[in-house]
Amino acid sequence: MNTSDEEVTEHGQDHGLSWSRTVAREMVHRRSVAEVLLTDVRRDRGGGFEAAASWPRSHPTFPHDGTDLHSPLILVETLRQLGIYIPLRYFDVPSASRLLITDLQFALMPDKEPRIGCGCSEITCRIAVSDIRTGSDGRTSGLRLHVTYLAGGVPFAHAGGGARFLTSTRYADVRADRLTGSRPPPTAEGRPAPMRLAVTDWRDVVITRKADALEVEPADPYHPFFFDHATDHVPGMVLLEAARQAAAEASDGVLLRPTSGHLFAVRFTEFAPPARVECVPHHLTCVFRIRQGAECSTYGVLGYGRHAR
Repeated sequence: MNTSDEEVTEHGQDHGLSWSRTVAREMVHRRSVAEVLLTDVRRDRGGGFEAAASWPRSHPTFPHDGTDLHSPLILVETLRQLGIYIPLRYFDVPSASRLLITDLQFALMPDKEPRIGCGCSEITCRIAVSDIRTGSDGRTSGLRLHVTYLAGGVPFAHAGGGARFLTSTRYADVRADRLTGSRPPPTAEGRPAPMRLAVTDWRDVVITRKADALEVEPADPYHPFFFDHATDHVPGMVLLEAARQAAAEASDGVLLRPTSGHLFAVRFTEFAPPARVECVPHHLTCVFRIRQGAECSTYGVLGYGRHAR
């Protein structure tokens, strides 16, 4: 897509960005305007992109666990929205395409993070795009993003990941009968207390203990953040939060707020049979795996050091 000169900013400058209103919700695959974080995305003269994101001071789906810091989930969600918006607008990816996350990583510098004050936090994102792949039809079929987050001109976090894009027809072929599968209703037994997991409400709990295993089972199937729109598989953000909550439960509340993380998605995680989340805390890290039957669908590691690398 062609971009006008007014949409181009100098690399490293945010004077051309606006935090006045959100981008179109369809461009980040959200149904609720309240869940849209991006307010502006533009090319820069260095060949990358710059974006503005508005992180709310108070938000029911991004609890800040009683501290004056934003949830790491909001950083990853900003990455997810950039990973949809940029391909749709600038790489001619059809609007009906399905985004599939292959992997993601993030790292925070807690001593430089923006503190929650009056109003929202105005975040600048500098984005580099790499590993652009095309399909047999010549359209973009995948790419990687690397994002640097700044507040007040000071970098405080990095995130990145890979994604591939499937047309609606190709996605239907891949998913076959899974497209119409029903999700089993959540159960109430075995759920850890919300405070133990550093969430504010039982609806934010996404794990439950059954027998000797922790299972991925969101308490609220209509959660405004995790299930803003219908899906035929467990979303990646649910899996990341399930791993975080499992680490909190396994460490008896010691490991609550990760400052770094890597997640690798090997295959789709289905709603049935129940997926188990296994984690092994060790000092300031926690290795996790999500299994369905004998298959591992997702794995990774969370870090809890003061200064993420």
